[in-house]
Amino acid sequence: MMTKQVNPIQQPQKSVDSGKLWTALIIVLIYAGVFIAEQTIPATSMLFTVLKKGATYALVAVSMNLLNGFTGLFSLGQAGFMLIGAYTYGVLTIPVAQRASVYQYYNGGIVQFAMPIIPALILAGVFAAIFAFLVGLPVLRLKSDYLAIATLGFAEIIRSIFQWDKLGSLTNGSNMLRLFPTFNDFNIKNANGEVTLYLSTLVPFVIAGVCIALIVALIHSSYGRAFMSIRDDETAAEAMGINLARHKQYAFCISSFFAGIGGAMLAMYSNSVQAKSFTSAMTYEILLIVVIGGIGSVTGSCLSSFLFVACSEWWLRFMDQEQYIGTWKMPLLRNGFRLVVFSVIIMIVVLFFRQGIMGKRELPDLFRRKPKAAKGEMK
Repeated sequence: MMTKQVNPIQQPQKSVDSGKLWTALIIVLIYAGVFIAEQTIPATSMLFTVLKKGATYALVAVSMNLLNGFTGLFSLGQAGFMLIGAYTYGVLTIPVAQRASVYQYYNGGIVQFAMPIIPALILAGVFAAIFAFLVGLPVLRLKSDYLAIATLGFAEIIRSIFQWDKLGSLTNGSNMLRLFPTFNDFNIKNANGEVTLYLSTLVPFVIAGVCIALIVALIHSSYGRAFMSIRDDETAAEAMGINLARHKQYAFCISSFFAGIGGAMLAMYSNSVQAKSFTSAMTYEILLIVVIGGIGSVTGSCLSSFLFVACSEWWLRFMDQEQYIGTWKMPLLRNGFRLVVFSVIIMIVVLFFRQGIMGKRELPDLFRRKPKAAKGEMK
């Protein structure tokens, strides 16, 4: 009888990852939904404000999570790197013809050229990364709370320097930068100036999506595994041959690079840049988003970004105004009450979701089936 020969080198076929397939489908549907909504819903809707700012905050939150959640470095300098990115983008993209009106107190400024949007966005990240490299040389020797205080101090120093009148010919001093390209400039118009295709909301989604995809790819690379080993146990990581100082510097610079791009996106969303807007409160907002979403979860940072922006900018706005049911005036509703309710909601989330909304899980994990226990296995 002939027996069937089995090739010992033949590898078993890998099963298709249903979690990744569902994730890819959901992402495609989200982008398609954003595009369709932008063409059908009036452009003045608050929905687009939430989507634009939410996409920007999602990128910055994921970049902060790369540092705090995946590398274990507690940094609070995110607002400073966003400021550098925003100013880099604004300075490099203001049209030459508009510079005299923007830099009216500084004879038109010293920069007399304008760059395209995409190269300016990349340079916004590059300059933030360069500053991060210089700052990281001394401060990354610190740990825990000391590192947080040092990076927070850096952000405050940068904010003060950018408002210094001596640098006014470059930064416009304490005056705002404006008239640079914004998200609305991506809308396609006809010869009469009428918008025929709205892209001002889809574009920030695309920019943030590409950057977050790069961060996810980094997390799943050998460098990402090195970052997580440093987070878990520095001594064991060093014993395995990982250069702690070098990898911490890598994580710090990469996180700052994407924070710089996020700052440029925030400038495009706000239509102006002013140093006094990048306060420590902005860093705390980003940190809060990371904690609510789950430290160590990219999906959690993205979800909590949109929830945070929707609650703070849209859903709870009515609480800042007096409301009546017939002739009865509802108590407590007045200017500032929205922040009180928002704070209570955050406290409830933190109390009942100690590891955040997602913990350390990602979107594909929600669609993967747990393996069944074998018969006879102890429970």
